[in-house]
Amino acid sequence: MSDAVPPQPASGPRPQRRRSLAVCALIGVAVMAAVDEIVFHQLLGWHHFYDRSTSSVGLLSDGLLHTAELLALVAGFFLYADLRRRRALAAAHAWAGFFLGLGAFQLFDGIVDHKLLRLHQIRYGVDVTPYDWAWNIGGLVLLLIGCTLAVRAARRTRTEPTA
Repeated sequence: MSDAVPPQPASGPRPQRRRSLAVCALIGVAVMAAVDEIVFHQLLGWHHFYDRSTSSVGLLSDGLLHTAELLALVAGFFLYADLRRRRALAAAHAWAGFFLGLGAFQLFDGIVDHKLLRLHQIRYGVDVTPYDWAWNIGGLVLLLIGCTLAVRAARRTRTEPTA
């Protein structure tokens, strides 16, 4: 038995399209959670992640959300760095995943957290209808951008010549 290393294809490492999409979707979710938490929870003070209890519980829920978003962001960037190190990043798929993650978080928050679970509203003391429409349409636009980029990346992949 030979200890020889099998030869690598002449074209170099192959991009990992699905992993690139998934890793950057994780980063997108974390970035949108950070934007929500920093802008709406901290700067504007419109709500906490969980508003159905005391303000102390609301503040605690914001801290837990911030912890989860930071863990997701750090994990995502470690996975991203690994893809880059191995020259396996598929950039077009990565961008698609990033926008899919942004939109998925925003729509999940707007529909599930705001309306189904009623953990919090975007803002209190005003008619929330325009806020809900803006939030959910914004999430839908981000999701559609991600879908468009994913379709383009998949088409480009099918038309690439193989070595």
